[in-house]
Amino acid sequence: RTGERRWVFFTIPQSNDDFGADTWENESWRYTGHANVWGLMSLDEERGLLYVPTSTPGGDYWGGHRPGANLFAESLVCLDARTGERQWHFQAVHHGVWDYDFNSPPNLVTINVDGREIDAVAEVSKQGFTYVFDRVTGEPVWPIEERPVDTETDVPGEVLYPTQPFPTKPPPFAKQGVSLDDANDLTPEIHALAVEEMKQFRLGPLFTPPSLRGTLMRPTVSGGADWGGAAFDPETGLLYVRSTEGTTTNQVCRNTGEDPAIDVDYSNNCPHGAAAMIFGNRPGATEVARSKLGGIPLIKPPYAYLVAIDLNAGEIAWKVPFGEGSRVLRNHPLLRGVELPDRLGTFSHLGSLVTKGGLVFLGGGDPYLYAFDKATGDEIWRGATPFRTSSNPMTYRSRSGRQFVVIATGAGPDAALVALARPN
Repeated sequence: RTGERRWVFFTIPQSNDDFGADTWENESWRYTGHANVWGLMSLDEERGLLYVPTSTPGGDYWGGHRPGANLFAESLVCLDARTGERQWHFQAVHHGVWDYDFNSPPNLVTINVDGREIDAVAEVSKQGFTYVFDRVTGEPVWPIEERPVDTETDVPGEVLYPTQPFPTKPPPFAKQGVSLDDANDLTPEIHALAVEEMKQFRLGPLFTPPSLRGTLMRPTVSGGADWGGAAFDPETGLLYVRSTEGTTTNQVCRNTGEDPAIDVDYSNNCPHGAAAMIFGNRPGATEVARSKLGGIPLIKPPYAYLVAIDLNAGEIAWKVPFGEGSRVLRNHPLLRGVELPDRLGTFSHLGSLVTKGGLVFLGGGDPYLYAFDKATGDEIWRGATPFRTSSNPMTYRSRSGRQFVVIATGAGPDAALVALARPN
């Protein structure tokens, strides 16, 4: 009412006496930033509990200046919404150097596990994990194991954390890690080029470290799950998440100030590359220029899925490829005359909407809004939109009782809000 500040919770300790200060060795909390909240928070209104997903500490891919686990970065933190006091926390990535921060809104759900009703919070992640906790105590609904990960690195000054958390249930909803077995095999020529190119990089499982050589990482910094998050059906206990499948290069460069190509490469190409990836489903300019594949992904399709996760059982209920794939890819010269799958999969940041009428609505990356059977994943319908869809679907009823589904499409001057409904 007044705008007066009530409380502050610092996601990075402010003194050596603060909780978590010992996870910032060499007092690196003094000069490190980020670990901010750039996704959406969720509030349990009845209990007054606020669930806060946090980001990677700076810099995203090199942590030599911040040894330690780095609390409360890349964590889910539960706060008392009235006082800002921490109730519990869980860190999903220790000493992050992959940009695997949380940016999906936490889902507040009620599930039934082995006959026990649990008010839980579920957080889907870029890595393709679903972390599920008791909403009040923070206890994992299923065990989360600390497992050894690769810490071998050629990056000067980097000291990687020896373990990372792995949920035992539900299984990952996205593919994790990269090997030569994943090389794109749409044609023999493409497969040979993909293998040749992949051999230039460091390959390995999830949490393979960045490198001077360049590490292919999957999922990418855009997920797995992303901003759009997941949709929960309280009637069935199913959680619906759109998963982006792809690779990116995690390469650390020595910037000695003597190689202007590093800065020129970024300033000339990266702004265009980012815009193309988000709005045009084309690879960034830097990636195309360096690849003999000319924009064809190194790995096999599909490049996106819609996944239903049974949170009562902790299992994947179903998983179907999502999206026909970008027109740029489908019309690529190396793919002329090739019979392609109907669903190559389409890159997107977007999430879904589940309705009581038995449907899951989802857009993302191509100019269609899709409806799927929420029980089976079968595609029921798709409708063309004027531009590529660019938001999660929304739904409402008019005063007459008619239900509408609305989605934003396009960006900038080429944008439109599209509303659809069944005939009266």
